[in-house]
Amino acid sequence: MNLTVAVCDFTLEISPFSGASQPNLRPRASMEGPVHDTHADGLAESDEVLMQRYRRGNSEAFQLLYGRHRSSLLRFVKRMAPDAGEHEEIAQETWMAVIRGRERYSPRARFVTYLFSIARRRTMDRWRRRGRSPELQPEAPEPDCFAAPIQYEPEHQANNAAFGADLLKAIEALPILQREAFLLRAEGGLDVEEIAAATGTNRETAKSRLRFALTRLRNLLAAWK
Repeated sequence: MNLTVAVCDFTLEISPFSGASQPNLRPRASMEGPVHDTHADGLAESDEVLMQRYRRGNSEAFQLLYGRHRSSLLRFVKRMAPDAGEHEEIAQETWMAVIRGRERYSPRARFVTYLFSIARRRTMDRWRRRGRSPELQPEAPEPDCFAAPIQYEPEHQANNAAFGADLLKAIEALPILQREAFLLRAEGGLDVEEIAAATGTNRETAKSRLRFALTRLRNLLAAWK
């Protein structure tokens, strides 16, 4: 089990944890470059092809999409929702929006960007209902950039639970907009341009938020070096 972070070029690698309560952030070669997922269902069909099949009435295509993205979407919402008890409802609303909007779907962007954009809007609606709008919060100052990657390799598997708990706490401690950018990348596999599109901002802002998040995580997890 290891976590590799290179803040300047956004390199991040987090191996899966065995426990169900532990983080399951998927390994990424680069926080900025494209992501190529290998789907567990073994099908060569892309998400976009499946969504178009579902648009034509193929319910099995939707089941494949749901199976591919259910867990990562649920984790994203759970870590972004203002109340942890709302995450399943928000995830359900997101999938219902996909179902209701299937006739209007057009693959102008990757399906995962479309899916996580909906989840993000639903989550931000919950924040606004509580009189808080994270989108209106001032941006945190950009931290200094660390050039050298840091690699965390706990010596014993028994440390997995403790490391996982610390990682989740570190993610939760991130300012909401930086946490959002980090989770869109780590859970959704969105690149910088897609994060910018999903959050309604520009590329440089999305890139800055990722840099801030990774630097903060690096500092908060320094004890595991």
